[in-house]
Amino acid sequence: MTATPTSRVPLRLPSAVATFGVGIAGYLGVNLSPYMIAALQTALGVDVLTASWIVTATLLATAITGLGVARLCAGPRRLAVARLGLIVATIGFGIAAFVPVPAAVVAGLIAGGIGAGGAVASSGAALAAFINPERVAGWNGLANRAVITVILAVVPIIGLAPASVFGVLAGFSAAMLLTTAWLPAAPILDAASHAAAATSGSARASATPAAPRVTIAGVSLLACFALWAVSEDSLWAMAGVMGAEQAALTPEGLGIALSGATAGGIFGAILITVVGDRFGRALPLALLLGAGGILKIVESTVTDPTTFVVVFIAWNTIYAIAFLYFVSTAAALDADGRWSGPLLAVYLVGSALTPVIGAALVEALGFLGFGIVLGVASFALITPVVLVARFSREVQAAEQAADGAPVPAAAGTDTGAAAEGVRA
Repeated sequence: MTATPTSRVPLRLPSAVATFGVGIAGYLGVNLSPYMIAALQTALGVDVLTASWIVTATLLATAITGLGVARLCAGPRRLAVARLGLIVATIGFGIAAFVPVPAAVVAGLIAGGIGAGGAVASSGAALAAFINPERVAGWNGLANRAVITVILAVVPIIGLAPASVFGVLAGFSAAMLLTTAWLPAAPILDAASHAAAATSGSARASATPAAPRVTIAGVSLLACFALWAVSEDSLWAMAGVMGAEQAALTPEGLGIALSGATAGGIFGAILITVVGDRFGRALPLALLLGAGGILKIVESTVTDPTTFVVVFIAWNTIYAIAFLYFVSTAAALDADGRWSGPLLAVYLVGSALTPVIGAALVEALGFLGFGIVLGVASFALITPVVLVARFSREVQAAEQAADGAPVPAAAGTDTGAAAEGVRA
């Protein structure tokens, strides 16, 4: 965008294509990780464990880079970070795809992961520039699931060779590089209008939350999201092992579970797009974390394969909706994307490490103990997450009042509704 906005902007097709597409480019390696492992075995002639560690290093490079550049993406350097990240990703994954030298393949993947980190952070920060964080998060989730589903279906048809798998990563990064001019800039809030609102007798404007409180809320949200990500992705990583050993789940059944889980995620994205901020954020997050915790414990006790698949799909649908509410909460805390930028990178840290963490928990505690630990983690996070979600509505209401925009009715009901939900 050529002009810097002074407030959040409506979601338009060009900005949606850029914001969602750049984010998909950053997360594409996570979704293609099983294919990347197979391609690495072909390219390097290594075993599954070695290939897995290389992919893990690639994902960690994305996560660490995303966290490192997130602050830059909350300011005027957002576009530069996005472009540089996508250029590095294109070159790195391109080298891994078309230079058949083991050292070049590994170095290219790590470089590609670093570039993807810039895409993740810039896209995450850009999500905060839009009005109505819930619906934007929903559209983002829907676009992500739809595009990833197509790519996951097409890549095996092309083949799991390095040129096809890593080539898709490079090609998609290059394509999204062409859209970066449409990324929304970090808004520069109009200080004059805020001051005028504050002196006009507006109770909400005069009660604008102080920066330290926003910082505490943002850091708390990132910490909670990291723990939640580990608990969720640990179950995803161990689903195949748990299903086979505990519920006699066949590979075909696992395929149905994973496909159904993807469909559940699409349903969840559509749902939050339709519902928007009608119920606030605190109450939905409290219910979703509670239900998710229960389903994780139930999944660890199921011995029937059909029931296992049904519970798995239900759990993943709830997970997908909760994920989007986390994103909308982070986006609402700061229009510049100070918290939504690192949020997505924080999740990648959990995604990269959960196969190891999940396996260690299963070995130490068994499947039942594993499920209980994951469930308790969800329950423990309800109170801090709800407090941050309620506070994000306060921040949003104050921001809108200062800008002279109408405050959503849900903002006034979030506190009471959330409190009732927690007490229940």
